[in-house]
Amino acid sequence: MSQLLPIPRAPKNPTRPWTYDTNSGGPLDFDKTIYKTLMSTSRSLHKLVNKFEIPIRTGQAWEVKQGQICRILTVGGPQVGDLNLWNLHDPRERMWAAKTRQLQRSHISTFDRIWSTLPFLRPIVTILGDTLADYGIDEDSGRCHDLLGTRCDPYVNRLLTGQDFDFSCHSNLVRAVMPYKLTEFDVHDVLNVFQITGLNSDDRYFMKSCPAREGDYFEFFAEIDLLCALSTCPGGDLSQPLWGPGSEDADKNPLDVCNPLGVEVYDVDKKYLEGWKPPISPKYGGNHGITLKKWNN
Repeated sequence: MSQLLPIPRAPKNPTRPWTYDTNSGGPLDFDKTIYKTLMSTSRSLHKLVNKFEIPIRTGQAWEVKQGQICRILTVGGPQVGDLNLWNLHDPRERMWAAKTRQLQRSHISTFDRIWSTLPFLRPIVTILGDTLADYGIDEDSGRCHDLLGTRCDPYVNRLLTGQDFDFSCHSNLVRAVMPYKLTEFDVHDVLNVFQITGLNSDDRYFMKSCPAREGDYFEFFAEIDLLCALSTCPGGDLSQPLWGPGSEDADKNPLDVCNPLGVEVYDVDKKYLEGWKPPISPKYGGNHGITLKKWNN
């Protein structure tokens, strides 16, 4: 009996692909005038209020107040960083990687915004600067600053290798936010800063070596008061696989490709923020479509 081949299925009502429109005055569009001014002004015109380095294979949390600028930069060479964001005063509101992928794109850059979780749903940061913005799309369809994947964690590491490893990005972030009384349950899907990723021809997630050089940076404007946490990925620049084919090469050690990351926070002169308005949540009326009966005596 001959083998039957699957019959290609065509949609009953084929349509053109569509996306959420972030331009042309739609609900996702916003006035970029103030942001363009902030991008073009020298950081020396603003006040540096916090500066530190995060050593390799560790994490750190810090605060960025509404209206401040935060810069993440490579200080010793290429290095991937896993970033989490929360509302400083209510950690139930935090960055929503999946919705940001949907409303913005899977790899974000200048003028993209990171959105928060329901029921808040508002932009909590706007990207101001990205020295890797010209990386574009490479020959493997790889792009930079990834929202497709998530943080490395000790549970998957145990699953794939049978070994415990306590310096994954998940673990680093957990330790970083402990002083703020947050736990493992508060750590969430990340923005992989400086990381090149994509989907291959089999629709499988891939990672590539980080192209950043010393002095490259990724910078954002805080739309609300933020608690930020960043892990310096134990894979460093990801040129050496942490597991799978190639990870056992004796002449390669991921520690050799790990570098610290720097963080700078700036107070913005108020004259540059004239006309800026804090983000607001959609004015949804509640009840999620359920009409409740009135109480009758």
